[in-house]
Amino acid sequence: MTKQNTLQEKFSLNGKGLFSGLDINISFCPAADNFGYKICRTDLPGQPVITATAENVISTKRGAILSENGIQVRSVKHALAALYACGIDNCLIQVDAPEFPVLDRSSAIFVNKIIQAGIREQAEKRIYYIPDHKIEYLDEISGSHLILIPSDKLEIHTQIYYDSEVLDLQGAIMHNLSEFPDEIAACRSFAFIKEIEFLLRKGLFNEDNLNNTIIVYDKQIHQKELDKLTRMMNVEKRDAKAFGYITNTPLRFPNEPARHKIIDIIGDISLIGQFIKGIIIAICPGHQTNNKFARLISDDIRNKSLPKCRSSFRNIPMNT
Repeated sequence: MTKQNTLQEKFSLNGKGLFSGLDINISFCPAADNFGYKICRTDLPGQPVITATAENVISTKRGAILSENGIQVRSVKHALAALYACGIDNCLIQVDAPEFPVLDRSSAIFVNKIIQAGIREQAEKRIYYIPDHKIEYLDEISGSHLILIPSDKLEIHTQIYYDSEVLDLQGAIMHNLSEFPDEIAACRSFAFIKEIEFLLRKGLFNEDNLNNTIIVYDKQIHQKELDKLTRMMNVEKRDAKAFGYITNTPLRFPNEPARHKIIDIIGDISLIGQFIKGIIIAICPGHQTNNKFARLISDDIRNKSLPKCRSSFRNIPMNT
């Protein structure tokens, strides 16, 4: 029988916010059995707490935003994916900003700190979600398609496709959560040059939040704009006609973008509040469709917990 886990001891991190640019402090603390994941905004009066559930996601534009009682927090998924993949059931997260620090745009730093802090087994047993039927979500507009089928472990297959000569069709597989620390956690976020070009013009990107981003350069921009971008990323100048990836370190895996999508999926499904035993097949997943998929799973969990209506014909008087 698998028991619930929490951290052996508290650990803290510091880093910049992707959207706010703030210098952010965040701490991950041991929590009681059946606590789940909760986020405390220590920068606000009364230090309000947000429960990390799929239903509390109010926006998935440029990442997911969690909100409860009007209090919000964003950029949570890389940290939650690390907790979930490391088998942590219960954790209180304290943060002094409206977002988590972006760090290296992966889950690797969180995983390393969890391992260093240690994992403590708790008294209560872990309740697994094991689907008894196929759960499926299809977005006909985007083509995003997610399927969950029963299994004896969590396994994720993902495939991404973009109309891009640099990043077109790419896939990745995680056969078990035990593969996450070495095979998945270090994979970074990526963005296309058309997105970066727009945000640069709006002044929404700087050296801090471009650091460690994988830029898919598949559309030619003006050489001066590209030179500005490479300076901000501290990489060598390149010919604006030469397409490919722009990143300040080499790709960590040939299919790093597809592997990063597994981090996103785990971060999103962690919000159901239970560990899953099942195979997830995800075609062109995204935060919005991942959240809708997680809500379908949450609905199934609630439906199974509802009391069943029992009736007996023997106790019902019949008119003859």
